[in-house]
Amino acid sequence: MPKVLAVLGVGPGLGLSIARRFGREGFTTALVSRTDARHATYRASLAGITAPTYTADVTDEAQLKEVLARITADVGEIDTVYFGPADAGAGPDLTPLPEAGADAVRRPFESLVLPAVRLVEAVLPGMRARGSGALFFAGGLSGKYPMPMLGSLAPASAALRMYVLTLNAALRDTGVYAGALTIGGLIERGDIHRMFTEQDFGITAGTLDPDAIAERAWSMYVERGEAEAEFTAMTAV
Repeated sequence: MPKVLAVLGVGPGLGLSIARRFGREGFTTALVSRTDARHATYRASLAGITAPTYTADVTDEAQLKEVLARITADVGEIDTVYFGPADAGAGPDLTPLPEAGADAVRRPFESLVLPAVRLVEAVLPGMRARGSGALFFAGGLSGKYPMPMLGSLAPASAALRMYVLTLNAALRDTGVYAGALTIGGLIERGDIHRMFTEQDFGITAGTLDPDAIAERAWSMYVERGEAEAEFTAMTAV
């Protein structure tokens, strides 16, 4: 039976590239997004790859658990998960940290960090029982370097990054792998790239090729030697 990749928060940028790269290796790629508006387009772009689509808000605990159960029932146990909701903490809700109160700092934790932990809580026991599996999390460069323009997103980004790195270390020698994709820049074809192109948020960033990031993710899956890969198009951090 083919291995199953669940892409949580799929979009036309990195999520779809991850699905395509793993699909080329024979994975069934289950695609999850908030609406089904682009599902037909996604399936068409993955011709030759088994790619069932699902609608769920993966930042909602009940919907997350329900969609993971549906994927498992439809196509089998999940071997690999990619977690990358495109709008978590991004865009016009960013608040400069000197002006950010507790609510502004808490919101990205609720939309980014807690859903990631709930995902691990749901899928890790099965992976550990099987002695195999992989967890990938997309995060921002503001979790690694001080980037004042990303303000209220930075604490949550740092928390997610350290969570994944610590998870990687804790799972060493269990057969289960956790990896962080730390991204500094706008991913071509992605929703955030489109949003920042259409509106001026006062942030300047270069672009990154999602296919190149997906290729690195596949190498991380195979080699399992590094906990983090950094991708940056920023001129300075």
